[in-house]
Amino acid sequence: MVWDILMLIAGFVLLVKGADFFVDGAASLAKRLGIPQLVIGLTIVAMGTSMPEAATSITASLKDNVGITLGNVIGSNIFNVLVILGLTALFTSVRMQKSTLYYEIPFMLLITGLTILFGWTDMRIVWWESLIFLALFAAYLGYMVYLTKKQPEQDNLEENNIKEMAVWKSLLFVVGGAAGIVLGSTFVVDGATGIAKALSLSDKFIGLTIVAFGTSLPELVTSVSAARKGNADIAIGNIVGSNIFNILFILGIVGVINDIPFVTGGNTFALDCVVAIVAGVLLWIGTVRKKQLRWPVGIAMLVGYAGYFVHLLLA
Repeated sequence: MVWDILMLIAGFVLLVKGADFFVDGAASLAKRLGIPQLVIGLTIVAMGTSMPEAATSITASLKDNVGITLGNVIGSNIFNVLVILGLTALFTSVRMQKSTLYYEIPFMLLITGLTILFGWTDMRIVWWESLIFLALFAAYLGYMVYLTKKQPEQDNLEENNIKEMAVWKSLLFVVGGAAGIVLGSTFVVDGATGIAKALSLSDKFIGLTIVAFGTSLPELVTSVSAARKGNADIAIGNIVGSNIFNILFILGIVGVINDIPFVTGGNTFALDCVVAIVAGVLLWIGTVRKKQLRWPVGIAMLVGYAGYFVHLLLA
């Protein structure tokens, strides 16, 4: 099991550094094209920091270990909101964009509810339901294009955290980062599977905790760093965009390859999806009045995750 632990750690390092290089390269290209910071947060940064979840889930599916997939996606979404935004709110009050508050968060809640509906009907998410996810993802990208045209350039906040590089260097960072993510995902899946078998843990528990935490590290680093530098649009947009990407793209792609089981070890993911919805509702309620995420709500989020983690240990 020592080898599996070392493989898991090495995989997480490759995932985090690979995502870091990918985001730096992609964000630099986007900035050169004059794309607003909010849109960078909702698309490039969000998708880049979600690549570990995508690569890990797709790799698990190709290795017939699909049980990790849904746990990884839902576990990451819960961790993103309750822990990452909770910690971010402790550093600074995070301003919420109106579009995120009234469009992206409700859309995130809608597709999480859709995940419960699809999974509960046949106790699995099948290929045609995954195609619906991919169609919604295409619509979401269309919305991002609309937002890009609508967002005035003067509405941008500071963008000092985005490194400007030569085009060739940006492309090198994107390709190299993607390679690190793919290799890291293989290590994570193999290591997590080995640990699960050695400790007789379920794929669901591994996916909801260890793998979810490890693949969410890029979101944690990016959001806390962006908030400390005053770039709140990237902090919030990154998390909401990542959660949308996790469900629509990852479940969409993986579900086309293999059916995604909604039940593992005799337990369904229904409660976990409900927790993800409650986390999103808490985020919305905590910011709708003052359009800010403040430290009291952040503490409530962290306490909520602690309670959820205890439930996973006792289940």
